[in-house]
Amino acid sequence: MQQRVSLQSFEKVFILYNRYSGKQIFASMPARVNEIHKRLKDSLPRAEVKLVDVKLFQQLPDLARKVAQEKYDWVIIAGGDGTIRAFVEQMLLNDFHPYVSVIPAGTVNLIAKEMGLSKEPERWMRRAMKGIVVPLYLGRANGNLFLTVAGAGFDSLVVDNVGMLEKRFLSKFAYLLNGTSVVRRELLFSDWRYEFEARFDGEGEWHKATSVIVGKSRYYAGRYNLFTDASLSEPWLYTALFPGKSRADILKYASLIGLEALTLDKKIVCKKAKKVEIRSVAVTPEFPVELDGDVVTSTPLTLTMEDTPLKFIL
Repeated sequence: MQQRVSLQSFEKVFILYNRYSGKQIFASMPARVNEIHKRLKDSLPRAEVKLVDVKLFQQLPDLARKVAQEKYDWVIIAGGDGTIRAFVEQMLLNDFHPYVSVIPAGTVNLIAKEMGLSKEPERWMRRAMKGIVVPLYLGRANGNLFLTVAGAGFDSLVVDNVGMLEKRFLSKFAYLLNGTSVVRRELLFSDWRYEFEARFDGEGEWHKATSVIVGKSRYYAGRYNLFTDASLSEPWLYTALFPGKSRADILKYASLIGLEALTLDKKIVCKKAKKVEIRSVAVTPEFPVELDGDVVTSTPLTLTMEDTPLKFIL
């Protein structure tokens, strides 16, 4: 049975907009966010509806503290997965658990994709005003919050080489360019030299891999349905372990991800767990780890699930 909340009971609504998330400075995203802000003010006449633009992630701690102190009922985040992750983490550090929603924006927004959210103001409003609430379970990676995906290996090395300006001005194309650069640098004259081991729920066996992707969401890299059984509303981690080292292996894995067909390669190990541990066993013990599209931590890595989900308004 669906849970619902009456939005008419809300007294304070906060919209956080990362104007520089992805390439939206060239698009119509500012107009869409402003339109949703206007429509919410009209639809919730009893509520204070505040819109705040941010330009730097360094602004988020102070904003989260203010939102917690002023006890906003509903926090709406317009940005990519990185912006959502960062602001939710700051709210939790203030022990603040409001209702949360997302306006699709940014370079990548896997939350919006899985939840089927529209960026068009009229459609977004029509759905949000129904007040349908679903749980959104959170993961932790070495204590850092993550919402959708974590990775150690080829993908995290690519993300680690993408600068903020590249993300802002080139969006997804920046990852393609840097992916090509990583292939040329790491695989032109030798096999992939990095190796990892992973284990699940504290079991004794460690499984070897050259790259590891862990998902809480079905989707990966913006559009690919990597883990068919995964759901943001379920407290499980889904892991894919890629064993091959050659350039042909890496290109094959990229093709299988693009085809949404990992199961065609029986050597790829897929596991479901509550806890995943990953360690680097070749070249360097501290390998960059990406969380929701940003390198936030490094191996050795412990991933777990939070017990209490966010109250997410669709």
